[in-house]
Amino acid sequence: MQRIFILSPAFCGGTRAGWLLTDGSRLPLAAKLREAAGAPLGEVFSFVSGLYFRGKATYARAFARPPAKLAGVLVITATDGLCELDEPVTIDRLRAFAGAGIDLEDRRYRRPLERDARRLASAAGADSEIVLLGSVATPKYVGVLSAAFGERLRFPPAFIGRGDMSRGGLLLRCVDDGRELEYAGLAGAVLHGPRPPRLEARR
Repeated sequence: MQRIFILSPAFCGGTRAGWLLTDGSRLPLAAKLREAAGAPLGEVFSFVSGLYFRGKATYARAFARPPAKLAGVLVITATDGLCELDEPVTIDRLRAFAGAGIDLEDRRYRRPLERDARRLASAAGADSEIVLLGSVATPKYVGVLSAAFGERLRFPPAFIGRGDMSRGGLLLRCVDDGRELEYAGLAGAVLHGPRPPRLEARR
């Protein structure tokens, strides 16, 4: 089965993003953002979001099986729709992400996401699964993605009941073990459940 992962966005209006956006920041990543070449989106969002995004990115890179000429991992952004993990981000682009909300009422967010989801649905074909690594209990992006991909949109039920940190840890453990999670369709799925047992510490 061909499989493409879509990662939920990192929040760019918080404290960690502020460290990068502050003028005079001495962080090496902040310096890269101010260069013309910028820094890879995956690196920036992993810094901003921490373990959760790093787990999603690492897992998706390990298990993506995209059709020829298509990226296997795409990231939802606040203003630029679906972007590749290695796409360069400059300080101005990060400021734009921070200034827009992940809110369907915000056309800066909704319209690019709708556009790119439609394009991906057409390019990926009917034989590809689209797996969302993110919360499926929020309408902020599930509605748009469901409209574009229909039954092809899937998610890992192992996420249900877990917080962000637990999800990130679970994904990293799966990569360590070479074990891919099971996926299910969103239609009729149970999206809420009890919190599962805590993960054992990684060796």
